[in-house]
Amino acid sequence: MSMLTTVGELVDYNYWARDRQLRVCATVTHEEFLRPLGASFTSLRDSLSHLVGVEWIWLERWQGRSPQSLPPAEEFASLQDISARWKTVEQNLRKFVAGLDEEKLLLPFTYTNSKGETWSYPLWNAFLHVVNHQSYHRGQVTMLLRLLGKQPPQVDFLVAYDMGFRC
Repeated sequence: MSMLTTVGELVDYNYWARDRQLRVCATVTHEEFLRPLGASFTSLRDSLSHLVGVEWIWLERWQGRSPQSLPPAEEFASLQDISARWKTVEQNLRKFVAGLDEEKLLLPFTYTNSKGETWSYPLWNAFLHVVNHQSYHRGQVTMLLRLLGKQPPQVDFLVAYDMGFRC
C-alpha cells in the first residue's frame, strides 16, 4: 500500500468518525452545547470548534500560510455553524490531498506556529499528527457526550472496518 493511499484512508476515516459523533452532538440542546463541563476545552462547542480549527490551521500550513491562531470558539454560535465550517474545511482538504503524489508526501514543509517558532516536517508526518490529534480530542468529545447523558458512537479505526467502512 502506498503512503498516498494510506493518507487518503486516514482522511476518509477521520471524517467518518467526525460524522458519527456529530450525529449524536445534534441531539444535545443549545444549553448543553455551551455548558461548561470542565474538560480540556470548556464545553462541547469549544471542543468541536478546536477540532475544526486544527484541521483548518494545518491545511493552511500545508498550503504555505501560517495563521497565528485558531478561530475563536465564540465564532460558532451553534453546531450547525461548526458543521458548515467543517464541511468547507473537508472539501478544501480533500482537494489538497487529491493534488498530492508520493514525492510530495516525502517533502518537508515549513511553517511558523503561534509562538513564532519555525518548524519543518515531511508532509506525511503532519497528516499522521492531525489524525492522531483528532482521535485524541474525539475521545474528549465522547466523554462530554457521556456527561450530557448521551450514548456516543464507537469511532475507533478498526471498529470502522468491522462496521464495513472502506474508503
